[in-house]
Amino acid sequence: MKIADAFPALLESFFIDRLMRQRQVSPHTLASYRDTFRLLVQYAQRRLRKAPSDLTMPDLDPSLLGAFLDHLEKERDNSARLAAIHSFFQYVALHAPQYCALAQRVLAIPSKRYVRRPISFLTSTEIDALLAAPNLNTWIGRRDRALLLLAVQTGLRASELTSLRCENIVLGSGAHVQCLGKGRKQRCTPLRKDTVAVLREWLRERHGQPSDPVFPTTRGKALGHDGLEYLLTKHLAVAGQCCPSLINKRVTVPPAATRRRRRAE
Repeated sequence: MKIADAFPALLESFFIDRLMRQRQVSPHTLASYRDTFRLLVQYAQRRLRKAPSDLTMPDLDPSLLGAFLDHLEKERDNSARLAAIHSFFQYVALHAPQYCALAQRVLAIPSKRYVRRPISFLTSTEIDALLAAPNLNTWIGRRDRALLLLAVQTGLRASELTSLRCENIVLGSGAHVQCLGKGRKQRCTPLRKDTVAVLREWLRERHGQPSDPVFPTTRGKALGHDGLEYLLTKHLAVAGQCCPSLINKRVTVPPAATRRRRRAE
């Protein structure tokens, strides 16, 4: 087996040549694929007792990959993980044809069918409780209030919220927010008067340059997905004290766009 045909080399080439150079995928897609293979090599290391650099293509057979997906089934979105694995093996079939039979077996792994729970949404009372939770006497509280109000009104995805720049908020006539949506498509979402008022006050206080993040951390960096989840969890705990129905709901800022109201599971 040539070094260029080894699993580590093929995986590196898949990311650099296929994803970044040819397809020019978004940073979010790249991060999702990276996380999939990080989890996969960690799982293979535990199961096969091999260092990631020693893994071979035959090690990644349908049996191991199926067990890996089953291992993650209760905690993660396996359809996205399988899509990343399928994409890699399609690349393998073209660039390392000696593994075509292996690739064929892996590509035959079907997506599991799940019974999806009905999607519910926050009521107006629950939304009011959540928006009232941030402490407006603090800088962080005013930031969080503006972020939550924008999320509730527009239904922006988590990645869209955290990637917003000051120049993306237009508060004049025809106020709207511009964002790079799913599939790297530009879209504009109108803003209500109450949201415009809160954002105008926040941006005046934030006093950022056009390319600066709308919702920064205390260090001025763009708020990350973990930070977004943390602040949502924190304010839900406060809101649940005066609105008990929130306690039994799992509220998320969804990866897929959900208009008007926040999704609750």
